[in-house]
Amino acid sequence: MITTMRIPASELIINSDNSAFHIHLRPEELADIVILVGDPGRVDMIGQYLSDVEFRHASREFVSTTGRYNGKRLTVLSTGIGTDNCDIVMTELDALANVDFGTRAVKEDHRELTILRIGTTGAIQEDIPIGAPVFSHYSIGCDGLLNWYAGRNNVTDKEMEEAFVRHTGWDKHLPAPYFVKASEDLIRRFEDCTVKGMTISASGFYGPQGRVVRLGLAMPDMLERFESFRFGDYRITNFEMESSAVAGLARQLGHKAGTVCCAIANRYLKSSDPDYKAMVKSLVELSLERLTR
Repeated sequence: MITTMRIPASELIINSDNSAFHIHLRPEELADIVILVGDPGRVDMIGQYLSDVEFRHASREFVSTTGRYNGKRLTVLSTGIGTDNCDIVMTELDALANVDFGTRAVKEDHRELTILRIGTTGAIQEDIPIGAPVFSHYSIGCDGLLNWYAGRNNVTDKEMEEAFVRHTGWDKHLPAPYFVKASEDLIRRFEDCTVKGMTISASGFYGPQGRVVRLGLAMPDMLERFESFRFGDYRITNFEMESSAVAGLARQLGHKAGTVCCAIANRYLKSSDPDYKAMVKSLVELSLERLTR
């Protein structure tokens, strides 16, 4: 349920320059198309492709700019790492679009945003090569974020969740997983040029993604359980740390969203390529074209 009441100052903090508290964007600076990246440095890289650049803001990990590509206005914003940061970003983006910052009331006419996260990922299937672009048709939230919001069952796939819990023998101490589908429109735009993905959004980089350094795992065979899961013609393809929050909150708030990532490691083959900048650049170029054509 989305509130329609006047939002108190304690719940939605607005800066003195009329910008959203964390991301420091003002309502008039937000385009209808939004690209999210984890790395703040990637905002400037994408900004080099834009014309008519209007500004560049920076506050902590949140760097933003708005410009044009193929004549279409779009905003690029960094989130930092994790679904907790995406909770901030997605909430404040929606507030910029759908809350009157003067009256603090929800606007009568809903404004729909198109939000694409571009990132990097680790594949877990043998046949996904390093460098492959993976589009997350489904995001599996192992972080617990969406469970804090009312109505999570309205935007998730209960049948998939139950099958996943049964197959993996999901540990009762872990957050209840949730499955959210990306925007059908974005899936169509990318389906002919990307791997069909079902993506685990983990709450950390090490243990939550099955990595062992000094501490053991609650589910020692987690990777094998994930790799072997099947639901219809879907299989789990990759790990990352943000897509579930982007997809889940967008669905609840009435926006189109999806995630596309470049595979820079293959966990099944135990291989990686830390020199991945050229691969990310190619994915950015592809994404800009598909978003604006």
